[in-house]
Amino acid sequence: MPLDLADYEIRTKAAVKAFSGRYDAVQKQAASGKADQGERSAVTSGKNMNGFISLVSDLVHANGLKGAEIHLDRKALTLPGYFRPTKLWDMVIIDRGTLVAALEFKSQVGPSFGNNFNNRAEESIGTAHDFWTAYREGALGDIPRPFLGWLMLVEDAPGSRNPVRDASPHFPVFPDFRDASYIERYHILCKRLVQEQLYTAAATLASPRAAIKEGAFTGFNDQTSLSTFVTTLQATSLLPQLDDGRSSANPTQSLPECLAADDVSGRNASSSHPPHCFGIRHSAFVIFGAAERPRHPR
Repeated sequence: MPLDLADYEIRTKAAVKAFSGRYDAVQKQAASGKADQGERSAVTSGKNMNGFISLVSDLVHANGLKGAEIHLDRKALTLPGYFRPTKLWDMVIIDRGTLVAALEFKSQVGPSFGNNFNNRAEESIGTAHDFWTAYREGALGDIPRPFLGWLMLVEDAPGSRNPVRDASPHFPVFPDFRDASYIERYHILCKRLVQEQLYTAAATLASPRAAIKEGAFTGFNDQTSLSTFVTTLQATSLLPQLDDGRSSANPTQSLPECLAADDVSGRNASSSHPPHCFGIRHSAFVIFGAAERPRHPR
């Protein structure tokens, strides 16, 4: 049974258009003398990323977990932490009492890209570390490693595209960050969040304010693309069925070119594979090696 993509590209454009449409409200607030409040409202409203949340919900249902509980209500979005009592997520997916996935959907518009990037980075790293420590200590029960997802939609503007220089008088910054724009820094952040196993998948999308017309967006390479994000999530959503025999699907029938590679971890995905293969290959250990899945290291 091939994975159902649920027309994710078309629906992503619609989600971007809906998000961009909120800039009209921002401009109205700016005209009333509340510019800062308006910019903040565009990224803090509970509905600004609803298009992406709806897409993820349909992906989970389309790939077998039709009876899964997809929680979006604030009262049902808290999970236990280790360094703090609880954490409020944007989406929590539970199947028969087992946590399948927890996701965060973030966005950023200008003009303050610098401070906001640092805040987002610290938040994403701390959230994941807190989650996996609580998981290691049994706060979620004796369950397979859940899917942890982080998706960032950032405004594509000169302020986010221009090179940025950093002052580090005592020690040099890593070469990847030198003169990297804020959009590029989000890409690096997402790539490393996955490489360090803090998140199962993390994606960066960039879209201009004019996207209200067509829903245009861009991404980066396979590691932090939306394609990788959704295919990794889809593969994870199949796991509960495969574990208990509810599904007769054989994922290898639809993914032969992806799973044939030696490195199923996905870190060294070959450029000869289709773009979606990185996510599927990264998820191969999730589908076929549930018993061997590593817990977060101490």
